[in-house]
Amino acid sequence: MNEATTIQLLRTESHSCSYLKDAIATTEFVAPEENISLQGYQAINDAGFRRSGAHFYRPRCENCDECKPLRVLTKEFSPSKSQKRILKKNAALKLSIQAGPDAASYFDLYERYILRRHQDGDMYPPDSTQFENFICSAPEWARFIEFRTDKLIMVAVCDFLPNGLSAIYSFFDPDESDRSLGSYAILAEIDIARRLGLPYLYLGYWIKESHKMNYKNRFRPCELLEKGNWRTMPF
Repeated sequence: MNEATTIQLLRTESHSCSYLKDAIATTEFVAPEENISLQGYQAINDAGFRRSGAHFYRPRCENCDECKPLRVLTKEFSPSKSQKRILKKNAALKLSIQAGPDAASYFDLYERYILRRHQDGDMYPPDSTQFENFICSAPEWARFIEFRTDKLIMVAVCDFLPNGLSAIYSFFDPDESDRSLGSYAILAEIDIARRLGLPYLYLGYWIKESHKMNYKNRFRPCELLEKGNWRTMPF
């Protein structure tokens, strides 16, 4: 814990918020020269930091506190009726966990995913440098979960921490959208965490007024980090 309280933090200039219209955001991030250990990562993760590529960051906005870190309680989780249907629909998928990325095959999938699904996002248009920095620049505790039929249809990037899994990003074949693969990736990560005896799956930030974040609070029970404390999210 000491490591997490003594690291050097930097802040960006104010910029437009990616989630709330007309809002101004500021991001705090760990100085690039800091060497974050696995235990240090767990500590800053519990304090609300997220990883993007090789960088650790969290929102630090002067007049807004709407970005709430969210984590699912994996041992208590029970899938809803709709989530059970998603599990059944994808029961035949083959899952494997890789220690490193297969950059060549992943980029084709990632590119098609961004071009078809996220034309309004920060990662559009995709390119190989952005992909390498965001997906492939990962610490040693990152894992790449592959989902296959007779071909690769989804990759979920996930960090394996002492207290849980941290879901970093997932991308999938846009032609397979009827499978609800984004939700299935989360269900698979919950199952992996539970099998490993890990109590949490960290799903990043949840914003009440952002429709893009609505899917996260469907995985119950879950907790939000508010004013330094994790609290159960009410139904």
